[in-house]
Amino acid sequence: MATTTDMIKELRQLTGAGVLDCKRALDETGGDMEKAAAILRERGLAVAAKKAEREVLEGRVEAYIHPGNKLASLIEVNCETDFVARTDEFIELCHDLAMQVAAANPSYVSREDVPDSVIEAERNEYRAQIAGDPKPEHIVERVIEGKLGKFYEEKVLLEQPFIKDETKTVQQLLTEAIAKTGENIVIRRFARFTIDR
Repeated sequence: MATTTDMIKELRQLTGAGVLDCKRALDETGGDMEKAAAILRERGLAVAAKKAEREVLEGRVEAYIHPGNKLASLIEVNCETDFVARTDEFIELCHDLAMQVAAANPSYVSREDVPDSVIEAERNEYRAQIAGDPKPEHIVERVIEGKLGKFYEEKVLLEQPFIKDETKTVQQLLTEAIAKTGENIVIRRFARFTIDR
């Protein structure tokens, strides 16, 4: 199947990849849009990994105030250049991330930010919960790791399901943005404010 400009345009809108990358992916897959998108996502992950070491000195602080003014969040998202920081796509990403913080109430940006003492306390709590079960130790450890994975999914921003599309995590959203902008993007910190009754 010949690759048409409409197909390239559609794939570009879907993935945010460059025109030539879209054309190559469509040519490789014989025009299969889903396979081409998967190839571009995979390549985007490789690009994001390469860019992860680059310094991020620009960016923006984004605020989200929920209707009713009783819940708000602030988030600092950094990128490499002020040019990218001023693009509509980056501003939308920052807004979505601020909404994520307000809605999902994470405690940490990444797993690395979770103190060892918190992880150890969680492990001890899970071990106490299953203490009465006569399961072999390797099964107990697997259960604890599973519960710890759920803890990370709930408390770590990068591992939470994205509120606008729960088929992807916030980390996947960030990786897609890195692939689209061509720059490293880092969530530096966030704060969430609420009026409690």
